[in-house]
Amino acid sequence: MTTVWEFAQQQGRSGTGNWEAFDRSMADVRQAASHWERAVRGCEKPWLCWNLSDPWCLAQQKLVRAMGWTPVVGWDPSNGVSCPPLIPEAIPIDFNAHLKLPTLWVHVPLEFAFLWTPRLAFWHADLLMRLPKLRKAVQIFEGLPEGEMAAVFSYGGRRGLLKPRSYRYWELLGCTTRAASQSQFDRGCGWWRCIWSHPSCPDEQERARRRQYSYDHGVGIRYWKRRYGGRVQGISERWVAEGHFGSFSVPGYRQAASKSEEMALNFDLAEIGRRFGIEEFV
Repeated sequence: MTTVWEFAQQQGRSGTGNWEAFDRSMADVRQAASHWERAVRGCEKPWLCWNLSDPWCLAQQKLVRAMGWTPVVGWDPSNGVSCPPLIPEAIPIDFNAHLKLPTLWVHVPLEFAFLWTPRLAFWHADLLMRLPKLRKAVQIFEGLPEGEMAAVFSYGGRRGLLKPRSYRYWELLGCTTRAASQSQFDRGCGWWRCIWSHPSCPDEQERARRRQYSYDHGVGIRYWKRRYGGRVQGISERWVAEGHFGSFSVPGYRQAASKSEEMALNFDLAEIGRRFGIEEFV
């Protein structure tokens, strides 16, 4: 059995948000983004919900609507899912319709947010939150000045504490503004892996400097903050952790051919809804 993770790492790296593997031109990206922009035009508060499981995505859409934001729903074609059931307010976008990548991680539309929306909230497909916490996050997002962003800061666990060049901001939960996203792209340090290979990296000296840092997603966001004075409001990883239902959160986590199957195998969405007090949304 080949899992969706294995497929992404072996055959689908070009769609995982990795500058060393990306094989589309910026002209291709801008053409694709023009279609994304038309889909959300006039939407003041879009919130990206990435479908890896239809029931989970539907629950996230309802939570986003309850906060007064508009769900923008995308999906990964390699994960065995497509457009999920939608609430009436949701805006579905096939982010891969024009790029035609073998897999498509949320990092792709997130990296290019400046091309298609003035502001964009986002969260992991496997994240759920109690309403008081979600309202607090929304207050942060709605208060962001242009040019700033918010995201979860991660040391990478205890092992990572002694490796400051691996510290990163994480797309687990956050919100960006167009000017922040544009600044990150212009300086060559955004969400994607391998920031030394970013097309906006200015020269070989800077590439060498960046190679001293971890390759991982979100390392570029911290680099943008520290080297270029980018403004990032940090969200505590511990504060969000209880609602993040990843492979690490269940002893004996069972793998499957798709993330959708894995989430159904390992988590009881109805029970989580009762525990978090969000039964009406799941």
